[in-house]
Amino acid sequence: MTTGPTDARPLQVRIADDIRAKIETGEYAPGQQLPTFDDLAATYLCSLAVIRKSADLLKQQGLLIAVQGKGTYVRERARARRHGMDRYSRSRWSSGTAILIAEAAEQGREAAQLMRFLGTAPAPTTVAERLEIEAGTPVHVRRRTTLIDGRPNQLADSYYELALAEAVPALKDEDTGPGGGFARIEEAGYRLARIREEIALRMPTSPESAALQLPEGTPVAELIRTAYDERERPIEVMLAVIAGDMVTFDYDFPIPD
Repeated sequence: MTTGPTDARPLQVRIADDIRAKIETGEYAPGQQLPTFDDLAATYLCSLAVIRKSADLLKQQGLLIAVQGKGTYVRERARARRHGMDRYSRSRWSSGTAILIAEAAEQGREAAQLMRFLGTAPAPTTVAERLEIEAGTPVHVRRRTTLIDGRPNQLADSYYELALAEAVPALKDEDTGPGGGFARIEEAGYRLARIREEIALRMPTSPESAALQLPEGTPVAELIRTAYDERERPIEVMLAVIAGDMVTFDYDFPIPD
């Protein structure tokens, strides 16, 4: 560990920074077990309490993970799923393959989803504003957990006005059929024309961490997707919480005039 005479960082921060540098250079490889805390304390000539604080900092930063009864390891990074505008290409879902399944397959991944709730619920404010209805208005909801290569990667809740759910009865079924919900919506005469995505990053709640099986220190991406038809009517609002270590947002678009 190299520090100068004017280095004002607390000792635990300097040690954490040194270990981080070793991770970044590959001296400590993904999945590798770190030396014991006793060995690290001897290396850095400090107390075990300081080493524990350094390790806690690196866990919070998502670089280390503790395995009960075994030790502390350099965290292995999950392979990210790219998330871009081309995922909404009509050619994908109109051909009979759901968006998630098609996108994952193109990236050499396997996707699946589990239904958590299917029914009527009051529209939360975030949804009501985008569907242009009063908060608390009953809406049809589809709550799913999606999985990539067997690991939960996303909690996705889609909301529809009840009149639309009546017009598109497949939205009330667990399996909406070939192409997914968008295909059924268009078959019912609502041609989709525009998608708006709003993305924010934050730390997860405890229930989200458990549901997504998130390692300590992993943030989530909060995505709000609104789909509009050709008459600029909001058709669907989806609220998604995505595991931050399992997604890369990749957008390629022309520069507006």
